[in-house]
Amino acid sequence: MRSEIPKILHPLAGLPLLQHVLTTARTLSPEKLVVVTGHQSDIVQSYFSDQTDILWALQQPQLGTGHAVQVAMPNLNDFDGELLVLCGDVPLLPADALHALLDQHRQQKRAASVLTTHITPPDGYGRIVRAPDQSLDAIVEHKDADAETLCINEINSGIYCFSMNRLQSWLSNLSSNNAQGEYYLTDVIAMANQEAKTDTAEHNGSGAYCFDDAILLSGINDRVQLSVIERTFRDRHIDALMRSGVTFRDPSSCWVAADSVIGPDTTVEPNVILGPGVQIGSHCHIGPFCQIQDARIGDHCQVHAFSHLDGADLAGHNAIGPYTRLRPGADIAEKAKVGNFCEVKKAHIGQGSKVNHLSYVGDAQIGTGVNIGAGTITCNYDGVNKHQTIIGNNVFVGSGTQLVAPVTVGDKAVIGAGSTVTKDIPEQALALSRTPQKHIANWASRKKK
Repeated sequence: MRSEIPKILHPLAGLPLLQHVLTTARTLSPEKLVVVTGHQSDIVQSYFSDQTDILWALQQPQLGTGHAVQVAMPNLNDFDGELLVLCGDVPLLPADALHALLDQHRQQKRAASVLTTHITPPDGYGRIVRAPDQSLDAIVEHKDADAETLCINEINSGIYCFSMNRLQSWLSNLSSNNAQGEYYLTDVIAMANQEAKTDTAEHNGSGAYCFDDAILLSGINDRVQLSVIERTFRDRHIDALMRSGVTFRDPSSCWVAADSVIGPDTTVEPNVILGPGVQIGSHCHIGPFCQIQDARIGDHCQVHAFSHLDGADLAGHNAIGPYTRLRPGADIAEKAKVGNFCEVKKAHIGQGSKVNHLSYVGDAQIGTGVNIGAGTITCNYDGVNKHQTIIGNNVFVGSGTQLVAPVTVGDKAVIGAGSTVTKDIPEQALALSRTPQKHIANWASRKKK
């Protein structure tokens, strides 16, 4: 990856590669979930520290796939069932492929099974050699394959299912007597098949389940592959959203995070970015070139073009933008509006209130039915501390007003345009703060002389 970030922490659709694999694994309700780490293991463990169901195993040094499973075994000493071995860099792995692998493993009474797929050309992959009864005869690495085996396009995905009652014995017999000096998990397949030939065998050796959607079993080794897999995920995710009732005008121009939720009859215009933590209700309209993340948008909301929402909550029936920025803590009550070229940060805008043009509202509590005139600023920062502005219900704030916090404006008060408010305003009062206007006669003509 040419990166200081561990590969499995690189994001795909807003989530680390490993998180996608863990999410899929959890759909099977596993009794135990073990993650084997090696390079930069402390960074990986720290990232997932809040996921307490993970058991960690450190592979140091890294001596192959067989060795990786060996170091996981102390976490599984009291476990007797099937062990699925997954890859942390295969983020699109579908749960139904794992269910199918498990089902076949149990029905055929296998001791070891591998998930396979077909790829053309299969260059570089281990080939699946099947016996006449379609059981798994061998996995032959590309470099070891003869001409006939190289023609096989069924390949090993690197995902396995093992019966635990035999696995420990096979792992203890693995050898690193090979060119790489590593312990290969594929050697277990040969051990299982050899044992199945004995009179005392209680299993039918190894098997293979072929899952034909190869792109979903693809691993990621560089940023080019990451972009290809992310595009695949994006296309399938948006397809699913459209089939659930969402309209995307130009799906290929949009980017949607894995956890995005969108209600039916919502329309998303071109070039929209929906980052992690986005929930959009039904009957909404998201205009072109909007970027939204960590935001909750209620039903019947309009987010007009070029708006940026981050950490905002919209109750419903809101109109936002165009060119609006809602920063973390922006809480927009039902039927409130925040118009063009406005910014709201850590502020509540009450029901039916309007912040329509070129205004900044930060660290504020705005009541219901308030009108904020164009160019209004809540001056919330004194250079050291932040202070709050509180505006009551049905207040009219004239254009070009500066509210120097901390300050409170009572219900139904009116602030004249161009005022600088530094003191609390009583209910229903008119506040004016202007330098008296004066005229100098004939000033323009004298200036020209």
